[in-house]
Amino acid sequence: MSRLATVDPATAEGQARTLLGRVERALGVTPNMMRAMASSPAVLDAYLQFSGALSKGHLPARVQEQIALVAAVENECGYCLAAHTVLGARAGVSEEDLADGRSARASDPKAEAALVFAKQVIASKGFVSDEELEAVRAAGYSDGEIGEIVAAVALNTFTNYFNSVGQTTLDFPEVTGAAVRH
Repeated sequence: MSRLATVDPATAEGQARTLLGRVERALGVTPNMMRAMASSPAVLDAYLQFSGALSKGHLPARVQEQIALVAAVENECGYCLAAHTVLGARAGVSEEDLADGRSARASDPKAEAALVFAKQVIASKGFVSDEELEAVRAAGYSDGEIGEIVAAVALNTFTNYFNSVGQTTLDFPEVTGAAVRH
């Protein structure tokens, strides 16, 4: 059971109702994480604006989803691991890459470089070495795309921590066999 209150979209009012309606139209469902965020429409709005802005960047959606998997494992968030396994599949990530992404691996070497870098950003709290930065550049990422990798880490760390604090009730199929807390 969630430790943070959730907002029922059917009875939501004001900005919470508007934002939850936008989520429902975009996803076809209103995940528990967003229902909990709606307790403060400012939090839900910030999340939606940040994720919306990143969706307009240069990193493919599938790579963003794979970064989300890395962050979920590194930050031990079972909710986000479950959610991004479903969302990653919708974005075209193969079953193999969904599983491998949890360990910062991918069938595409360029995508794998982004995942390894994302994991390094998390582990070092952003203090990556010159060699780590050069490796992601050598894989073909521009400085703008590197910024998007860092932004994806930040966004996913936010949701990981939000769900860990709230112990958000899982409403996606649980992912078993991964070293995360539920």
